[in-house]
Amino acid sequence: MSQVTGKTPTETTAVDIDGAVEAILGAVEQEREREIITRRFGLYDRKETLEQIGELLGITRERVRQLEKAILIRLKIASGEGKIPAVQTVERAIIRELSESGRLSTVADLTEVLLPGKATPLARARVAFAAALAPKLTTVDENDNYKAAVGIVEYGDEKKIREQVDKVVAAIKKHGEPLTIDQLHEQLNHEHPSHVRALATVSKHLANLKDLWGLNKWPTVNPKNIRDKIYVILAENGKPMHFSEIANSIKNSNFSRKNVTTQAIHNELIKDGRFVLIGRGIYALDSWGYSKGTVADTIAEILKKSKEPLHRDEIVKRVLKSRQVKETTILLNLQSKPQFKRVAKATYALAEEK
Repeated sequence: MSQVTGKTPTETTAVDIDGAVEAILGAVEQEREREIITRRFGLYDRKETLEQIGELLGITRERVRQLEKAILIRLKIASGEGKIPAVQTVERAIIRELSESGRLSTVADLTEVLLPGKATPLARARVAFAAALAPKLTTVDENDNYKAAVGIVEYGDEKKIREQVDKVVAAIKKHGEPLTIDQLHEQLNHEHPSHVRALATVSKHLANLKDLWGLNKWPTVNPKNIRDKIYVILAENGKPMHFSEIANSIKNSNFSRKNVTTQAIHNELIKDGRFVLIGRGIYALDSWGYSKGTVADTIAEILKKSKEPLHRDEIVKRVLKSRQVKETTILLNLQSKPQFKRVAKATYALAEEK
């Protein structure tokens, strides 16, 4: 489902974006001007640079830029005066969608809603072009920080939108860990959480997983390798899991490249210090208070912290808090390992070091 609205594509009326683009280009009288616009926006093929178009037309890069700006200004004025009805039709459809979805959307998400099942790169380019000419819409150009987006102009121009996106990113950075949209909404001055979600979606520095938003580099929201995916699965489950369960959970997840083998999962669990073996094939996160080591190591640590002998039942109880093993395994370690000595009936302490 698209980020733009809660509606499914079948509930949305498709827009004749192709017809709108042809009507707009029909309002451009000079062939050279049509060539510039179609190539700059990628209306029929891939987008081209000012340099590429300049070389084709035998003019300078700067001249192409000037002509492009002049053409867009004329078309936008004509659209505002109602001389290109197709723009007004697309504008109404876009505003209707944006009004229900946070007043802002990436071009990719918007195209998914306007053209269900037909959201190709060409379609996205045409939606962005029509939106750029609509007087009641504002567009955000794509760069290293922001995705191409469309907003309702009465709520802010491109500069304001970018500033608001930056504030969402800054709030997440300051918090230091992922936040839900509701948590972000509590920290930011927006009327509705949907506005915050829309802004977050535009940033190229953010990622989300199951409504948790964080920086792209955080594996909890943007797991890129097997170890990160294991971490997310365990953290989400909230309790230890067998490595085969972890493998099945990854295969059934929404992760990209999730077709991994159970053996690969097991190998990564062994290598990464974040994962602690606490039973036969069962792993937990070290952040839950578990530590690496054998059952004997765990018993020794418990007795060391106790600073006094403990009854075997108490030892078993404490070991089972951090290890999923059989009671008989714990008792066998107590009775057979030289680092433990019985000091009273069923009561044990650490043996004195020699």
